[in-house]
Amino acid sequence: MEKAEYNYDIVRSFVNWSILWGLVAVLVGVLIAFQLVNPDLNFAPFLTYGRLRPLHTNAGIFGWGIGTFFALFYYMVQRLCRRPLWSDGLAKFQLWFFNATIIAAAVTLLLGYNSSKEYHELEWPVDIMVVILWVIFSVNITMTIVKRKEEPMYISLWYMLATLVGVAVLYLVNAAAVPVSLFKSYSAFAGTNDANVQWWFGHNAVAMVLTTPPLAVFYYFLPKSTGVPIYSHRLSIIAFWSLIFMYLWTGAHHLLWTPVPDWIQTLAMAFSVMLIAPSWGSVFNGYLSMKGQWHQMRDNYLVKFLILGITFYGLQTLQGPSQAVRSFSAFIHYSEWVPGHVHMGAMGWVSLVLFAAIYYLVPKIYDRKLYSIGLANLHFWLVLIGQLINSLSMWVAGLQQASMWHSLNPDGSLSYTFMETLAEIYPYWFVRALSGIIYLAGVVVFIYNLNMTVRRGKEVPVAAAQTT
Repeated sequence: MEKAEYNYDIVRSFVNWSILWGLVAVLVGVLIAFQLVNPDLNFAPFLTYGRLRPLHTNAGIFGWGIGTFFALFYYMVQRLCRRPLWSDGLAKFQLWFFNATIIAAAVTLLLGYNSSKEYHELEWPVDIMVVILWVIFSVNITMTIVKRKEEPMYISLWYMLATLVGVAVLYLVNAAAVPVSLFKSYSAFAGTNDANVQWWFGHNAVAMVLTTPPLAVFYYFLPKSTGVPIYSHRLSIIAFWSLIFMYLWTGAHHLLWTPVPDWIQTLAMAFSVMLIAPSWGSVFNGYLSMKGQWHQMRDNYLVKFLILGITFYGLQTLQGPSQAVRSFSAFIHYSEWVPGHVHMGAMGWVSLVLFAAIYYLVPKIYDRKLYSIGLANLHFWLVLIGQLINSLSMWVAGLQQASMWHSLNPDGSLSYTFMETLAEIYPYWFVRALSGIIYLAGVVVFIYNLNMTVRRGKEVPVAAAQTT
């Protein structure tokens, strides 16, 4: 039978492990938020903020984010190509190598081995593990698409292929380094070139890990969840190619007012502003797909996650380009405004879409009905409220912080010392820590609901399951 051809075992395994690493990421995030409020919580050299912070970002982006994308890509590619995976053995090896890589990353970061490159902190031996992992994944996905039985390529497949190529190019270039010992290396680039390459990688890692994969997921699971087709496949293709072209030029907007040549800064600023158009192409495509279906925001718990997710994506792609304008960047750069912006994307856009996809997926691959829609709705409100409190508190903190930094006395001296500014930020840090607890509570509800679905959810007839 058709369903028996598909490899759902690997999908189940990646879902389980990615949720585990996601829980670790949130737990560490809450801990480091409280470490900022109470420095006494930095109670061991390997559990200090400086070592836990990169663990938090890597567990969130690579453990939770990429781990879930592995699961969802393997599910989607089989359904969209109407054929099983090209190699089940390769996928199984990838699962175990993925967990070995995540563990190696966690251990080395906690021991203090760090390249000091944002989102690319892993030293060269772990870098090699990441490259091997990505090659295995890329070969399996690409060959499955090449051998597909469904000739037309739905938009999700385009975003999947862009992810495979984009991550490979970005990671390999930025990873270029000269090893000097087992866990220490120095970048192959120097000075402003190194900074420029790093933020070409850093911002486009957001593009190819936190934008193209969730868009692939959104375009697949929104029609599946609502029961209606996407509004315009043509619009999705136009938005895709525009996004891919424009994103790769934007990284230097992280380097405004630095020694990087002005023309590079201006180019990045211009393309960042232009990026609003293709980003909102997907937002409008999502909204217009809901024409006549907006009642599902009330009746369908999956739609709430997906539509709020794409809404946060839209807000991200307005806020991001505004931060890329020199005058605004000069004001808010290095302030708490920036983590507020980043966490709206990670906790709002990316995670809400992934929560919806997993909620859709788990009942299908286990032939069970979701244990509790009420708990799913509770999860939605907890993570939504937690994310909003987190981002809003940081935006307000950032504006106050930046205002104090830029405040001058009549003689041109600073009105406030660094410590005076820091003291004013403490209440906002405490609010952020509390928002993390709220978000964590939502994740715990999510895990409990899925666990109960697998253990005690009502069975779905096989014939009915095969039609979904």
